[in-house]
Amino acid sequence: MTAITAVQPLHVAAWIELQTQTLSAPTVKQRLAAIRRLFDWLVTGQIVPHNPAASVRGPSHTTKHGKTPVLDAAEAHQLLDSIDVTTPIGLRDRALIALMVFSFARIGAALAMRVGDVYVQNRRLWVRLREKCGKRHEMPCHHTLEAYLHEYLERSGFAGDPKGPLFRTIRRGTGQFSDAALPQANAYAMVGRRARAAGIGTAIGNHTFRATGITAYLKNGGTLENAAAMANHASTRTTQLYDCRRDDITVDEVERIRL
Repeated sequence: MTAITAVQPLHVAAWIELQTQTLSAPTVKQRLAAIRRLFDWLVTGQIVPHNPAASVRGPSHTTKHGKTPVLDAAEAHQLLDSIDVTTPIGLRDRALIALMVFSFARIGAALAMRVGDVYVQNRRLWVRLREKCGKRHEMPCHHTLEAYLHEYLERSGFAGDPKGPLFRTIRRGTGQFSDAALPQANAYAMVGRRARAAGIGTAIGNHTFRATGITAYLKNGGTLENAAAMANHASTRTTQLYDCRRDDITVDEVERIRL
């Protein structure tokens, strides 16, 4: 086959079948979704007459619980309190982690923020997030996040640069902020480093804080519907994957096994 216009549903189905031999079902489904979007774009551009992946079904996969590791409230406090905020990098790291916990922000949306995306409305600090697929999402700040962002912006020196990146890299050897946005890989490394320094044994990542915030909100009487709105989820089914309240029940029940 030499032309993309010659691709048929049979070819896509055979490729998906081959993928299932070495990859997990969620990965295969994700790749199939990418192929569908590619051909949707090609159909829209009148390059191909139809989408050959539209009728292809991926492997069956259902889950009621996400794989993202979650911190309990005490661990989250422990992590935030352990950060030395006498340095610019400490102020940045604390503000970034708090943003993900208290606004349920994805790391990509957090790192894409500009200084002007932190603003005052109705005498309260708000944040503006640009989520997946270009969706804009605005949320009022929790009082803790508000305090951390205020201190970060006041001491960072770029509060008057509304179009500049909110979270920036540090110039090597100077300890001062650059004009470049913090890359996602650097944020991931920072999270691991901060967790180890705080004595947290859980292997966490950037997405941990989104799940931690949602679980804490639900544990304290929040509703699933409001959690979905705050997380900018299209469906509460997605939000349920971040709800780790059942983990506590499981641990308590296991401890009932006494010999």
